[in-house]
Amino acid sequence: MKPIDPQSLRTALGCFATGVTVVTGLGANDEKLGVTASSFNSVSLDPPLVLFSLNRRAYSMPHFLESGHFAVNVLREDQVELANRFAMPLADKWDGIHFEIWDFGCPILADALASFECRTRYTYDGGDHIIFVGEVERMRADLDGHPLLFYRGCYQSLDKERA
Repeated sequence: MKPIDPQSLRTALGCFATGVTVVTGLGANDEKLGVTASSFNSVSLDPPLVLFSLNRRAYSMPHFLESGHFAVNVLREDQVELANRFAMPLADKWDGIHFEIWDFGCPILADALASFECRTRYTYDGGDHIIFVGEVERMRADLDGHPLLFYRGCYQSLDKERA
């Protein structure tokens, strides 16, 4: 059997449309963390569990592992700039960003479509990523908004005519 080519795998996985999130946390010395991730999923309603995965080489990896909490902010269709900003290793991703602080200190993007503040319950080896499973402690959602999607390597939005 031939080994799977990573680029071909990435292309095939791109056929699955995902939502776009910014996962946030609080690092050492109250450093605000934020990374764009499309690897967000619900796991369980009872107890309320969600997951995301983070590349092992990410600067923020040790901070997410140590903090015990994270927040997932689901982006709106007009928040491409936020997705791009938090996808890059910028010196200050938070400059000019409107956010709130909830119970566990994680920055919550004020205009996100939905936000989930979580206590890390489990972490798992996921190859070149670590999978974080968190219990939702607090959340909010705007049921009238529309999500930013990622499909075949590009940002997309819902076709409201078909919805």
